[in-house]
Amino acid sequence: MKSITIATLLIIASVIAFSSCSKDEFPPYDNPFFSINVDNKDTVYVQYNRKDTVDYNIYLSAKLQFEPIDVTYDAIIGNGLQAGKDFELINTTKTLNFPNGIFQRPVRIVWKENPVDPSKNNSIIIKILSNTKNYTIGLPGPDKKQSQLVIIKR
Repeated sequence: MKSITIATLLIIASVIAFSSCSKDEFPPYDNPFFSINVDNKDTVYVQYNRKDTVDYNIYLSAKLQFEPIDVTYDAIIGNGLQAGKDFELINTTKTLNFPNGIFQRPVRIVWKENPVDPSKNNSIIIKILSNTKNYTIGLPGPDKKQSQLVIIKR
C-alpha cells in the first residue's frame, strides 16, 4: 500500500512538473526600441552657472545587432537660449550611428555659464525622430515615454 501511494505521488508530481514547462505558452517579449533619458527621467534641469560637457545618451534596447543602425534626432532650442552663449551642441550632424554591439550613443552639449530670463523658454528638447530599422521610438506602449529628453536651464 505504501509503495502504491509513493508511486502515485511521483506520477502526479511528474505530470505537474512537465505540464508547467511548456515553452510555447508565452512567447518572449522582443520589441526593440530607442529611448533617451537621464537616470530614467525624461526631464532634467541644468543650473545657469554650469560649465562642463554633458553626454545625453540615446539608448538601444534590443538583442545584439549585427548591422549598423542610424538614428536621427532633432534638438529643439527654446527662445530663451542662444547657441554659443548658453550652450554649444558638439555633435555636427543630427544622425547617430550605432555600430554592431553598441547600445548607446551621446548627444554632447557644452554648458556655458550665463544667466537666463525665467520668463522665456529656456529648454532644449532632444527628440528621437527615426531609425533605419524602424524600431519603436520611446518606451513601448501608447505614451511613447522617453522618446524625447527635455533639458531646462534655470
